[in-house]
This record gives sequence, C-alpha cells and structure tokens, in this order.
Amino acid sequence: MAKMRVGIYPGTFDPITNGHTDIILRATRLVDKLVIGVARNAGKGPIFSTEERVAIVREEIAALANGAHERIEVRAFDNLLMHFAMSVGAAVIIRGLRAVSDFEYEFQMAGMNARLNPKIETVFLMASDRYQFISSRFVKEIGQLGGDVSHFVSPRVTEHLLHKFGDARKVAEAFERKIAILDKTAAKKK
Repeated sequence: MAKMRVGIYPGTFDPITNGHTDIILRATRLVDKLVIGVARNAGKGPIFSTEERVAIVREEIAALANGAHERIEVRAFDNLLMHFAMSVGAAVIIRGLRAVSDFEYEFQMAGMNARLNPKIETVFLMASDRYQFISSRFVKEIGQLGGDVSHFVSPRVTEHLLHKFGDARKVAEAFERKIAILDKTAAKKK
C-alpha cells in the first residue's frame, strides 16, 4: 500500500476568506490528508485569538462538500513551519499565490524551507481569478470600517466579523443615515 501523502496549508487565517477556502479545496485534490496549520503569529496583530481562528476554520471545513472535510485536520502551531510540517508527517507545503507581489516572498520562503528540510516540497497554487484580490488584511479593514465583507468571506465568517465589529457597523450605518439626511436637506434648499 502506498504511503499517505500529507500536505499542510499554513496561514494566519485572520479571517479565513473565500480565497483560502478555494485553495483548501484544490489542495485536497493533491494530497490524501490536508492539515491546515493556523499560525499563532501575534506579530500580525490578529483580531481573532488563535483559538477563535481554529474554531472558525473548523466551521468552514465542516461546511465543505464532497466529503473533503473528512480528510482535513485543523491545528494551531507556534513553532518553525518546517518543525510543524515534520511533526504532522507532511511531504508537501501548500501555498497560495494571488499576485506577482506574493511570489517574491513565497519564493524566498520556499528556498529557506528547502534548506531546512529538502524532503518537504513547496507547491504553489495560483489563486482563482475571482479571488485574486481578496486578502484577510483588506477584509479586516473593510469590516472595521463597517463595510460589507459578505462578498469575500462565507456567511459564517461574516457573522463572526459582524460580532467582532458590531459597533463599527452601527457607526457606519448611522453615518450613512446622516449623509442621506444631509443630502435630502441640501436637495430641498436648491
């Protein structure tokens, strides 16, 4: 019997976006088991705690169709990516690329990882064209300012963001109402 091919897809997932989910689904076609590594990475200033991010990613995985969720495990990690990869028996690291700007960083990272452990390959998956522009950072900024993030994340993640940024949403809606009133007042004066 052939050895099970294990892949890892590491990231901060703060929050998990439709682009991440697309890469996850496509990665499951390349490996027998996919471990999603949720990096603690406090340096990025996550809005959700590591535990919240793991729970949210698990919710997203549970909703996947075609039984893909049965071959996916979600784990937090706070050590060197190569050490995490070795601890789960991974042969492949999956990385998503949105644009040329991602490539330079990812290329350097893949080179460093190959030096640390040449037995673990890095595989790059290009973002699907409908998700190339989505980034967790932009989703957070839009959410913090009360904007609609539902085009970029699932309804479940949207709810988590609304809960996190509920006050910002209320402020934005109040501001929009005030602008509408000012516009009506200005129109009446003309």
